[in-house]
Amino acid sequence: MTGEAMTERFDYIIVGGGSSGSVAAARLVNEGRRVLLLEGGYSHRHPLLDMPPGIFKMINGSKYMRYHHTVPQEHLDGRVHDIPQANVLGGGSSVNAQVYMRGRPSDYEEWHEMLHGENDYPGWSWADVLPHFRTMEGNNRFYNDLHGADGPLLVSDPGHINDMSRWFVQAIQALGEPFNPDFNGPTQRGVGFYQFMNRRGRRSSAAYAFLAPLADNPNLVVRLQSRVRRIEIENGRAVGVTYRDAHGADHKVFADGEVIVASGALVTPQLLMLSGIGPADQLREHGIDCIADLPGIGENLIDHPEVPLIAKANGPYGYYKQGVGWRMLLNGIHFRLFGSGPILSAGVEAGAFVNPTDPNAEPTIQAFCVPIIYLDRDTLGLVDDTYGLTITTVVVKPKSRGYVRLRSGNPDDMPLVSPNLLRHPDDARAMIDAQRFFIRAFQTTPLKERIERISIPDPSDLSDEAIMKHCRRFVKTNYHPSGTCRMGTASDPMAVLDSRLRVRGIENLRVCDLSAMPNINAGNTNAPAMMMGSRCAELLTEHATVSTSQFGPRLSERHDMSVSTLS
Repeated sequence: MTGEAMTERFDYIIVGGGSSGSVAAARLVNEGRRVLLLEGGYSHRHPLLDMPPGIFKMINGSKYMRYHHTVPQEHLDGRVHDIPQANVLGGGSSVNAQVYMRGRPSDYEEWHEMLHGENDYPGWSWADVLPHFRTMEGNNRFYNDLHGADGPLLVSDPGHINDMSRWFVQAIQALGEPFNPDFNGPTQRGVGFYQFMNRRGRRSSAAYAFLAPLADNPNLVVRLQSRVRRIEIENGRAVGVTYRDAHGADHKVFADGEVIVASGALVTPQLLMLSGIGPADQLREHGIDCIADLPGIGENLIDHPEVPLIAKANGPYGYYKQGVGWRMLLNGIHFRLFGSGPILSAGVEAGAFVNPTDPNAEPTIQAFCVPIIYLDRDTLGLVDDTYGLTITTVVVKPKSRGYVRLRSGNPDDMPLVSPNLLRHPDDARAMIDAQRFFIRAFQTTPLKERIERISIPDPSDLSDEAIMKHCRRFVKTNYHPSGTCRMGTASDPMAVLDSRLRVRGIENLRVCDLSAMPNINAGNTNAPAMMMGSRCAELLTEHATVSTSQFGPRLSERHDMSVSTLS
């Protein structure tokens, strides 16, 4: 065959089959476009990925994750910590703890204030993004002006709630915080139980919710283990990409419409820079010809910092060893026979949004209650491996900013990442106040009657200096990197994208993942990532409204595993 006959062309090429890329692909395909979705990772179909708590078996190492190691963080006494990134179809939605959180309306009103001066501004206010959230959502409890019940993304109450989680919720109420039945409702403030992207013991990832129903649609081509090495640009216009398959062979494919990058906030800026788009000085340093000098690419890295508090229980409370040995077998049998039990829990069930210094103001802190002593590289050997409780505190609107830069001009090398967690003094202050507040929760009825001792931080020294030392030692990512290719107005020299997600200076090239965020939302970021993918498809097709039909048919609530694997 001739070279011309071998050329593959699509209407759109989407680079990255994560949460945002999957949703964008589904919407475009259901509107009659032919789409190539290139995912560098593996199939999402694995029993441990499917069950709500299964990822904890893999979190410390599996082929479904890639681990970015930060550069030494000087403000954290030289610590290097990891930022895991999904390496699987569905992205973070296939490996996360499944908490369904959209952020609060003020997050998107902030975006609107930052972007509304743009020409041809499409709108990013809460009123603009809410229809996308609502239409995607298939909630099993709520159906109102804030929630949808018919969408493909199955959102559910926790299938199992541990007593430790209930005691946490009651203790926080005893400290004066209200019970909140819906963190995605009129207000975030308070304590309660999260909702999750799963149903009846099965994860509802972007791959299952949006891509699996299209397995037989010829307009969708999904290629796994296909890592894009560069975007092909001709005369200032993106025309296609070059990717490398699992066998090491390179392929060039072309887009008659646009190329959409959805590789995540750490890899998207790397790919743009490798393609000649980015800070000119940095590109020249690595021998890359600069096609578009955009100094903002890789800057403005934002992530939610989290710090644990860990307490030892005085009895057999929580999920200690529920996933190993005879307990695991018993839980599995119980689930098979009755469809209930700990297997229905994602490992975290309860949480809170609080402002420790001004309770009536918007929350500054999110907390997760994990009914287990969570052991990782930092805590191993410092706390007992036994029954207990971990509370993680998270600064929801951090002011610290980091960066992503090229390690080399080789696409196989991971980028240099510096998140600078807690570097801004306001973030450090907020985290200190959060730690003090939730130490009080351990000491409040009904939790205090079940706690033998607080292991970390040391409750005998709660000075700012002591708590900050604890924070520097244990702070890590909450797995929400964003902002590295942010939207902004034409007058902003650090803005990478315009308000329609288009890369400045290059035609037919957009970014639709979390790197496009002007600022991070308050809370988990997976649902916002899906919203970004839906919004991108809307901007490409110029549809003014979004409907459930644009996401395609909805699978059964059990996500039948007989559906053929997309490959």
